[in-house]
Amino acid sequence: MKKITVFYGSTTGNTGSAAKAIAAALGDGAEARDVSGADANAFSEPDVLVLGTSTWGVGDLQDDWVGALDALKGARLAGKKVAVFGLGDQNGFGDSFVDGMRDLYDAAIAAGGTVVGACATDGYEFSESRAVVDGQFVGLVLDDDNQAGQTDARIAAWVTQLKQELGMS
Repeated sequence: MKKITVFYGSTTGNTGSAAKAIAAALGDGAEARDVSGADANAFSEPDVLVLGTSTWGVGDLQDDWVGALDALKGARLAGKKVAVFGLGDQNGFGDSFVDGMRDLYDAAIAAGGTVVGACATDGYEFSESRAVVDGQFVGLVLDDDNQAGQTDARIAAWVTQLKQELGMS
Protein backbone atom coordinates (compact mmCIF):
# COMPACT_ATOMS: atom_id res chain seq x y z
CA MET A 1 0.00 0.00 0.00
CA LYS A 2 1.34 3.42 -0.96
CA LYS A 3 1.68 6.06 1.73
CA ILE A 4 0.02 9.19 0.39
CA THR A 5 0.11 12.55 2.14
CA VAL A 6 -2.02 15.48 1.02
CA PHE A 7 -0.15 18.58 2.21
CA TYR A 8 -2.17 21.78 2.20
CA GLY A 9 -2.07 25.40 3.26
CA SER A 10 -5.45 26.94 4.05
CA THR A 11 -6.40 30.40 5.22
CA THR A 12 -10.21 30.25 5.05
CA GLY A 13 -10.59 26.48 5.37
CA ASN A 14 -11.60 25.78 1.76
CA THR A 15 -8.27 24.25 0.76
CA GLY A 16 -8.22 22.20 3.96
CA SER A 17 -11.69 20.87 3.20
CA ALA A 18 -10.66 19.97 -0.34
CA ALA A 19 -7.50 18.26 0.96
CA LYS A 20 -9.50 16.15 3.39
CA ALA A 21 -11.98 15.19 0.66
CA ILE A 22 -9.12 14.21 -1.67
CA ALA A 23 -7.43 12.13 1.04
CA ALA A 24 -10.72 10.38 1.87
CA ALA A 25 -11.36 9.63 -1.82
CA LEU A 26 -7.84 8.25 -2.26
CA GLY A 27 -8.62 5.78 0.52
CA ASP A 28 -6.43 3.72 2.85
CA GLY A 29 -2.93 5.04 3.28
CA ALA A 30 -3.88 8.64 2.47
CA GLU A 31 -3.85 11.40 5.05
CA ALA A 32 -4.35 15.16 4.92
CA ARG A 33 -1.75 17.29 6.69
CA ASP A 34 -1.48 21.03 7.22
CA VAL A 35 1.82 22.11 5.71
CA SER A 36 2.66 24.55 8.53
CA GLY A 37 5.97 23.53 10.03
CA ALA A 38 6.68 20.78 7.48
CA ASP A 39 10.37 20.17 6.82
CA ALA A 40 12.18 18.38 3.98
CA ASN A 41 11.87 15.04 5.81
CA ALA A 42 8.09 15.38 5.98
CA PHE A 43 7.98 15.71 2.19
CA SER A 44 10.48 12.87 1.66
CA GLU A 45 8.58 10.27 3.73
CA PRO A 46 5.41 9.57 1.65
CA ASP A 47 5.46 7.51 -1.53
CA VAL A 48 3.04 9.96 -3.16
CA LEU A 49 2.57 13.64 -2.37
CA VAL A 50 -0.49 15.72 -3.16
CA LEU A 51 0.16 19.43 -2.68
CA GLY A 52 -2.63 21.97 -2.30
CA THR A 53 -2.77 25.73 -2.08
CA SER A 54 -5.03 28.64 -2.67
CA THR A 55 -3.82 31.70 -4.54
CA TRP A 56 -3.98 35.07 -2.79
CA GLY A 57 -3.70 38.62 -4.04
CA VAL A 58 -2.29 38.73 -7.53
CA GLY A 59 -0.83 35.24 -7.87
CA ASP A 60 0.67 34.79 -4.39
CA LEU A 61 1.12 31.42 -2.75
CA GLN A 62 -0.90 30.82 0.43
CA ASP A 63 1.00 31.99 3.56
CA ASP A 64 1.50 28.54 5.15
CA TRP A 65 3.57 27.54 2.11
CA VAL A 66 6.03 30.43 2.39
CA GLY A 67 8.47 28.58 4.66
CA ALA A 68 7.44 25.11 3.51
CA LEU A 69 8.25 25.83 -0.14
CA ASP A 70 12.00 25.87 0.58
CA ALA A 71 11.62 22.63 2.55
CA LEU A 72 9.81 21.09 -0.43
CA LYS A 73 12.59 22.15 -2.79
CA GLY A 74 15.10 20.51 -0.44
CA ALA A 75 13.20 17.23 -0.16
CA ARG A 76 14.31 14.01 -1.85
CA LEU A 77 11.49 13.34 -4.31
CA ALA A 78 13.36 11.30 -6.93
CA GLY A 79 11.16 8.37 -7.94
CA LYS A 80 8.10 9.88 -6.23
CA LYS A 81 4.87 10.93 -7.86
CA VAL A 82 3.49 14.35 -6.98
CA ALA A 83 0.06 15.81 -7.74
CA VAL A 84 -0.98 19.43 -7.29
CA PHE A 85 -4.32 21.09 -6.68
CA GLY A 86 -5.29 24.69 -6.19
CA LEU A 87 -8.16 26.96 -5.35
CA GLY A 88 -8.70 30.33 -6.95
CA ASP A 89 -11.23 32.92 -8.06
CA GLN A 90 -11.44 33.02 -11.85
CA ASN A 91 -13.80 36.00 -11.92
CA GLY A 92 -12.00 38.23 -9.42
CA PHE A 93 -8.45 37.23 -10.37
CA GLY A 94 -8.72 35.97 -13.93
CA ASP A 95 -5.28 37.31 -14.82
CA SER A 96 -3.49 35.31 -12.09
CA PHE A 97 -5.91 32.42 -11.71
CA VAL A 98 -4.49 29.65 -9.46
CA ASP A 99 -0.92 30.91 -10.04
CA GLY A 100 0.13 29.52 -6.63
CA MET A 101 -0.14 25.99 -8.05
CA ARG A 102 2.77 26.72 -10.37
CA ASP A 103 5.06 27.44 -7.41
CA LEU A 104 4.29 23.99 -5.96
CA TYR A 105 4.69 22.34 -9.36
CA ASP A 106 8.08 23.98 -9.95
CA ALA A 107 9.30 23.10 -6.43
CA ALA A 108 8.26 19.45 -6.83
CA ILE A 109 10.12 19.17 -10.11
CA ALA A 110 13.18 20.91 -8.63
CA ALA A 111 13.19 18.27 -5.87
CA GLY A 112 13.15 15.46 -8.43
CA GLY A 113 9.46 14.53 -8.31
CA THR A 114 7.36 13.45 -11.26
CA VAL A 115 4.16 15.48 -11.47
CA VAL A 116 0.95 13.69 -12.43
CA GLY A 117 -2.68 14.74 -12.56
CA ALA A 118 -2.77 17.48 -15.21
CA CYS A 119 -6.29 18.72 -16.02
CA ALA A 120 -7.97 20.42 -18.95
CA THR A 121 -8.72 24.13 -18.78
CA ASP A 122 -12.24 23.56 -20.14
CA GLY A 123 -15.03 24.90 -17.94
CA TYR A 124 -13.06 27.85 -16.56
CA GLU A 125 -13.04 31.48 -17.70
CA PHE A 126 -9.75 33.29 -17.07
CA SER A 127 -7.34 35.36 -19.07
CA GLU A 128 -4.02 34.11 -17.72
CA SER A 129 -2.56 31.50 -15.39
CA ARG A 130 1.01 30.42 -14.68
CA ALA A 131 -0.52 27.05 -13.70
CA VAL A 132 -1.13 26.21 -17.37
CA VAL A 133 1.65 24.13 -18.94
CA ASP A 134 1.33 22.68 -22.44
CA GLY A 135 -2.30 23.79 -22.59
CA GLN A 136 -3.39 22.08 -19.36
CA PHE A 137 -3.51 23.01 -15.70
CA VAL A 138 -0.67 21.33 -13.79
CA GLY A 139 -3.30 19.74 -11.53
CA LEU A 140 -6.83 20.00 -10.21
CA VAL A 141 -8.37 23.47 -10.13
CA LEU A 142 -11.26 24.35 -7.85
CA ASP A 143 -13.13 27.65 -7.72
CA ASP A 144 -15.32 27.61 -4.62
CA ASP A 145 -16.11 31.30 -5.09
CA ASN A 146 -17.81 30.89 -8.46
CA GLN A 147 -18.29 27.16 -9.09
CA ALA A 148 -18.71 25.56 -5.66
CA GLY A 149 -21.35 23.23 -7.05
CA GLN A 150 -18.71 21.55 -9.22
CA THR A 151 -16.12 20.92 -6.48
CA ASP A 152 -17.23 17.44 -5.42
CA ALA A 153 -17.51 16.15 -9.00
CA ARG A 154 -14.15 17.65 -9.95
CA ILE A 155 -12.46 16.04 -6.94
CA ALA A 156 -14.05 12.67 -7.71
CA ALA A 157 -12.99 12.76 -11.38
CA TRP A 158 -9.46 13.87 -10.50
CA VAL A 159 -8.99 11.20 -7.85
CA THR A 160 -10.12 8.56 -10.38
CA GLN A 161 -7.54 9.95 -12.82
CA LEU A 162 -4.83 9.96 -10.13
CA LYS A 163 -5.55 6.38 -9.14
CA GLN A 164 -5.10 5.35 -12.76
CA GLU A 165 -1.88 7.35 -13.17
CA LEU A 166 -0.54 5.94 -9.90
CA GLY A 167 -1.49 2.36 -10.76
CA MET A 168 -3.98 2.14 -7.90
CA SER A 169 -7.08 1.19 -9.88
